[in-house]
Amino acid sequence: MRIEDLVAQIKKKKSFLCVGLDTDLEKIPSHLLDEEDPIFAFNKAIIDATHNYCVAYKPNIAFYEAYGVKGWEALEKTIAYLNKNYPEQFTIADAKRGDIGNTSTRYAKAFFEELNFDSITIAPYMGKDSVEPFLEFEDKYAILLALTSNQGAFDFQSKKMEGSELYKHVIRVSKSYDNSDRLMYVVGATKAEYIGEIRKVIPESFLLVPGVGAQGGNLQEVCAHGLTKNVGLLVNSSRGIIYASKRTDFAETAAKKASEIQQLMAVELARLSE
Repeated sequence: MRIEDLVAQIKKKKSFLCVGLDTDLEKIPSHLLDEEDPIFAFNKAIIDATHNYCVAYKPNIAFYEAYGVKGWEALEKTIAYLNKNYPEQFTIADAKRGDIGNTSTRYAKAFFEELNFDSITIAPYMGKDSVEPFLEFEDKYAILLALTSNQGAFDFQSKKMEGSELYKHVIRVSKSYDNSDRLMYVVGATKAEYIGEIRKVIPESFLLVPGVGAQGGNLQEVCAHGLTKNVGLLVNSSRGIIYASKRTDFAETAAKKASEIQQLMAVELARLSE
């Protein structure tokens, strides 16, 4: 998917919502456990119910790897279902990969060619040769971890080196990589006050912003600091949408929660065009 297509979908739906598919068999409605593939059954119902209100889906790969072969099969079916039925949706493999060059190439082939995701999250700690293999694929995107929403983020990411915080250094250096126009960045919603500083370094790049909802991030604060003329944001909500109900009405309730967020986003986009 081209970035222009993503922006067009955002403007059409008046939404920059990403729904996180962090599917846990211990949390999904119990009646689905009787299904042949309960993970896929849950995902399919969530996708069918929410696709009108979002522009992206983000399966967290750990939630599928945890179930071995059956988990991978459910992931394959989920992404194939999205690509066939809702090809306008931007797909994110939340895999946080990153290794030496030839290994990164194999990760890229697995997620971009075999599974056909549009993007993948990358841990940039090993530097240039661990990131650039992901940037060799046309119309595919690498989403670098820049400033995350977890408590331990300040252990390293905000430490200063050469007068600048490490997360800023990572972002600046990454802009020198080959095909850096295919880079996006993860910035946690619970770090909304830092987004303005990040925008000074990457004024137009897309940011994937997790942490709105269950983790306490505030949508309005994120928008105040992060919106650009081309929107430049994908705001993710996972638990607050997909686990809003554990009853048989789980999909309808998820749609309601997604719609509520979409309506708030429409207001912020209207302000952007004023």
